[in-house]
Amino acid sequence: MKVLITGASGNLGRAVLGRLRDDRISVRATSRRPPAGSDVEWVVSDLATGDGLTEAVTGVDAVLHLASAPRRRQTYQVDVLGTRRLVVAAGTAGVRHIVYISIVGVDRVPIPYYRHKLAAEQVIAAGPVPWSVLRATQFPQFLDDMLTASARLGPVIGDRAVLAQPVDPREVAARLAARLVAGPLGGVEELGGPQVLRFDEAARAWRAARGSRRPLLPVRIPGRLGRELRAGGLATEALPRGVRTWADHLADTYGGTGRK
Repeated sequence: MKVLITGASGNLGRAVLGRLRDDRISVRATSRRPPAGSDVEWVVSDLATGDGLTEAVTGVDAVLHLASAPRRRQTYQVDVLGTRRLVVAAGTAGVRHIVYISIVGVDRVPIPYYRHKLAAEQVIAAGPVPWSVLRATQFPQFLDDMLTASARLGPVIGDRAVLAQPVDPREVAARLAARLVAGPLGGVEELGGPQVLRFDEAARAWRAARGSRRPLLPVRIPGRLGRELRAGGLATEALPRGVRTWADHLADTYGGTGRK
């Protein structure tokens, strides 16, 4: 089997590359800016324009579609229209399976980026290529970055009742690799981390691991967004779950246990 990985230069992409190579699966990686000096086969392509997509999908059996643009003005162009371009090119090339990485909560939490991810899921489901969608919960690095940003003015600011379920990207990579081997699901599966944490619990562990005394300043998120986040819109009850905890991430990152 030969697999094309879009967005292979991102955090998840690097984890997936390593996992597939460990499993001795032949890979081709694509990015707008491939890294120099890599021994992986890279193809330059751009989902926003379609440039290079035909070359990228030619001769591969499956596509792992990880590329996204969450912080760019081109989110719709990349995540929705770009996914459509990729699916059409893959269908023409005779690709037998496309696996798309999405996010737990895209169908519940009213965030504009999530609407685009849900629309991309629908594009894949309506396309000519047999498909699978894996929705994962947030990566611990995302929660870490959010806490860092919220503390820039001094206290850690956030809605303490918001629920999160961080999952290690290496475990997501392993599930994606397993799905490739198992073949098209024709549906959506979910993967979450081992623990559902309140924001204040996660923040306390983060402060302990960093040796920080910053206070927590609770700010309630209003409206439907806040209600969904507090009700567990970013969490899943799906089994099996990942095993690496938030405390494991904090220990790896800061050397503290995060258990105070």
